[in-house]
Amino acid sequence: MKRSIYVNKKKNDKKKYIWIGVSSAIVLIVIVGAIILVKQYPQLIETKPNTTDIAKEKTEQPEQPVQEEIEPPKQTEVTEEPAKQQEQPLENGGYIEGQTLPTEPTYVDGVLIANKKYPLPADFAPGENKEARAAFEKMAADAKTAGFELNAFSTYRSYEYQEVLYNNYVSRDGKENADRYSARPGYSEHQTGLAFDIGEKGKEDLWLTAEFGESEAGKWLVENAHKYGFILRYPEGKEAITGYMYESWHFRYLGVELATKVKESNLTLEEYLGIQ
Repeated sequence: MKRSIYVNKKKNDKKKYIWIGVSSAIVLIVIVGAIILVKQYPQLIETKPNTTDIAKEKTEQPEQPVQEEIEPPKQTEVTEEPAKQQEQPLENGGYIEGQTLPTEPTYVDGVLIANKKYPLPADFAPGENKEARAAFEKMAADAKTAGFELNAFSTYRSYEYQEVLYNNYVSRDGKENADRYSARPGYSEHQTGLAFDIGEKGKEDLWLTAEFGESEAGKWLVENAHKYGFILRYPEGKEAITGYMYESWHFRYLGVELATKVKESNLTLEEYLGIQ
């Protein structure tokens, strides 16, 4: 009887060890198979992104370069936005119906003119005026002493660039609206190389807005620009004369003597020269 119990126990222990061995082998096979599967198909493992790493990656990403003008490549062009005014647009945008571009630029009393009645030849391409640039740099240096850092963010534009710019505005806002704040190709004062769009560094949100004229830098410019040869070209309330909405950022170089006379007259350039 005792021998029978011993034999049965021995048989049971043997079965137990066999089962443990089989189970261990199965577990081992499963583990090895899983490792092989992960190595071959790592995408099957689903991991949550580390939000700290993502945030770090975003902050370390380099800023996208600002798109430069087609011509010249020296400067950065900023898309113009129409000033917030409610003046009524002129008939045909102020342009002469059917007018073609001339072969020579127009000078009135020695002053180069570019407006909606006196366009420039398409091939007129003087580049940025060196005298105007030197005057601006002197003005910017004095403005910095007064506490304002000025930037001429758009000066000379070629006929071709103005054509692209104007067509983009027409596509976005329609021709009637575009004509109030952007010149048609050949009619832009920027093509003379004497027009400077000016803003304050660090306050780019005010560039190309009427609000710039209400800032301390904008007020300083209006009161002092003539001392360096510049005038505010498109004053508020003069759209019926200039053809353009109030542009607190657009200044035209005339030279100190003439700019001072125009400033003291409280007239637009068209009124002063009698070419309305």
